Amino acid sequence: MSDAPGDKSSARDLPASSVDAHVNRLIDGPATMTVAQLAETAGVSRQFVRTFWRAMGFANVDADDVVFTDADVRAVKMWKRLLESGRIDERTAVSLLRAESHITDRLVLWQIEALVDDAARRLHLDDTSARLLILSRISDDYELLTEQLAYAWRRQLAALALRIDAEVGERRADALDDELPLVRALGFVDMVSYTSRSLEMNVAQLSELVQGFEFTCRDVITTLGGRIVKTIGDAVLYIADDLPTGAAIVTNLMEALRADPRLLPVRASLVHGRVVSHSGDIFGPIVNVASRLCDIAEPATVVMDERSAALLATSDVRDDYVLTHLPLRQVHGLGTITPVQLERRLSDDD
Repeated sequence: MSDAPGDKSSARDLPASSVDAHVNRLIDGPATMTVAQLAETAGVSRQFVRTFWRAMGFANVDADDVVFTDADVRAVKMWKRLLESGRIDERTAVSLLRAESHITDRLVLWQIEALVDDAARRLHLDDTSARLLILSRISDDYELLTEQLAYAWRRQLAALALRIDAEVGERRADALDDELPLVRALGFVDMVSYTSRSLEMNVAQLSELVQGFEFTCRDVITTLGGRIVKTIGDAVLYIADDLPTGAAIVTNLMEALRADPRLLPVRASLVHGRVVSHSGDIFGPIVNVASRLCDIAEPATVVMDERSAALLATSDVRDDYVLTHLPLRQVHGLGTITPVQLERRLSDDD
């Protein structure tokens, strides 16, 4: 295998994949049980096993398929004990399992693609060879990755606990029960002309564009105290606990994205209002407002609604920004609105 720059090794230079041995290591295999045998060993019904398996995001298995191991027995028993304790019901258990499946499915895909990219770049491999190489060592670092996952989960849970504690302590005693519970600043950041430009790019260029956009968004948003709710191809939905933080995030993010020559022009929105969180996403009329405002924003601009802009204009950070009322716009689903452009006020040092 040559390490000379520009020299691409091929799949023929690599050993055959030993994926079965790695899979057995990961699932505590080899597999020895069918659905019925797993149910009997764990002391649950077959329906319990099938509900567990589907909630984990895996396809149904036939009655005679041997796919389960002792690790599956331990997992099913753990959920059985939790349900029997009365701490949660089956609906909640299924929701928790779906959350795990959704997040870990994305996580392992992200991790493997990062490792494939690393092998391709550093070892000058073609894509097939890079994937075979990663498959040949796929379980080698699983202890490190699982320990890091547990560490990150504990840290994220601790941070969420602190946010919930602070927020609940500030709630009004006379708050209406039918109000959406969370008051947040949020918005979208969207790449302009992504669809047409992406058709002109090769795989490497498209990957660099998407990764550069998402990594920059994550770095700026989290560094300034916000969180990414989700990425939607060429757009990011971000959220912050208050409007000044949201304004700092979106203006700094626009500057960071504009400074990267690899990236496309972007546009953004910022609003403030009530939302509800469910399944890792956020919902509420204000989310739709943020989406519509981002759609009508000109490239390289941030647009707010009048109410959110008025709140920012009376906040402690009002002198840091310039708010410009734009011409009336007819927006589908919102009617006639007056968008307000948000800009960071330049200091003498800028």
